[in-house]
Amino acid sequence: MAASGDRGGPLAGCGHDSYRSPLASRYASPEMCFVFSERYKFRTWRQLWLWLAEAEQTLGLPITDEQIQEMKSNLDNIDFKMAAEEEKQLRHDVMAHVHTFGHCCPKAAGIIHLGATSCYVGDNTDLIILRNALDLLLPKLARVISRLADFAKERADLPTLGFTHFQPAQLTTVGKRCCLWIQDLCMDLQNLNRVRDDLRFRGVKGTTGTQASFLELFEGDHQKICTDIRLLANLKEMEEPFEKQQIGSSAMAYKRNPMRSERCCSLARHLMTLIMDPLQTASVQWFERTLDDSANRRICLAEAFLTADTILNTLQNISEGLVVYPKVIERRIQQELPFMATENIIMAMVKAGGNRQDCHEKIRVLSQQAAAVVKQEGGDNDLIERIKADAYFSPIHSQLDQVLDPSSFTGRAPQQVRRFLEEEVYPLLKPYESVMKVKAELHL
Repeated sequence: MAASGDRGGPLAGCGHDSYRSPLASRYASPEMCFVFSERYKFRTWRQLWLWLAEAEQTLGLPITDEQIQEMKSNLDNIDFKMAAEEEKQLRHDVMAHVHTFGHCCPKAAGIIHLGATSCYVGDNTDLIILRNALDLLLPKLARVISRLADFAKERADLPTLGFTHFQPAQLTTVGKRCCLWIQDLCMDLQNLNRVRDDLRFRGVKGTTGTQASFLELFEGDHQKICTDIRLLANLKEMEEPFEKQQIGSSAMAYKRNPMRSERCCSLARHLMTLIMDPLQTASVQWFERTLDDSANRRICLAEAFLTADTILNTLQNISEGLVVYPKVIERRIQQELPFMATENIIMAMVKAGGNRQDCHEKIRVLSQQAAAVVKQEGGDNDLIERIKADAYFSPIHSQLDQVLDPSSFTGRAPQQVRRFLEEEVYPLLKPYESVMKVKAELHL
């Protein structure tokens, strides 16, 4: 899509009276939008025609230095209006731009696109665009990992209630939970690096030349993280950044809706569906190739990268301003920890000379009573107060504070966080150290 009306082409003059992708008009970065712009695309076509002419001259074809220089001088001199008119008549975008380039390069007009096919400029330009788009995404992904690594390191020891099936489970730490997100992103970084390094230039191989696959591009899945943040925001344990003048809801003024995380989840679902485009297209490419990939490719490649760009910009913004509420986390732990500690209490009683079965029955009865207060009366979990008031448990009353220390329930989570960051995450980020201080520029 052209970034401004003066670039011409089929979308010239659409303005506010025609559909424009919100990815380009609202969300994605200007750099990513430019990589997928008409100007960048057609300028790259001209660069490829120049490289072709230079190679052909080197191999002995009668192409003069004057023709080469003329092409070099006009790489950016693109008449988009003329190209659009040519395409209307010729119904062929490549030949329309061959003629347009030839118009401003009269001496070289006869050797532009010499011996080439449309795929020479079309496919190779796509590969160049993919490489450059990946070069924009990779540092952004690395920065997200870096910000989350800082957050995980800082919160490695902070106990928090873990959930399985979104039901209270054993304790973990805020840093350990964050490492689950980081691990997914590290795999994404490795996959995208591999895809970027494995891209192969199509070359100039005629109408039935082989074409390297870039279908693995869509392996990244960015959904997990922001879903968790949205759930934690509801629990009031953690929030994404919320600006001073930001409005959470037009109706309910008190609300702080996690709109950035919601955007990431929404766009991540769109990105994941795009994988079906290239896979299904690849499945119906007859013999050496057909051209029914063309229209599909114009849409899905740009959409995929602009979507990923938007997600990473937003995710970096979230990770740079994550807010944790330790008091809320502590209160929720205290609501559930007494139930989780019952086995430890039984063991302590046995060590003090008690009978395991008798103790189990006592704990069962008191637990049911405490649960009734929570569920039927809406009160706080008072199991520990009931245990302290029961003379049966007097041998371990002095040990209860130690038994109920949340840090004793998190296992090796703090050590796991630090080891994971030091051994796996930081080495992976080393090539991106020079861009780590760049802040995310969040669009609408």
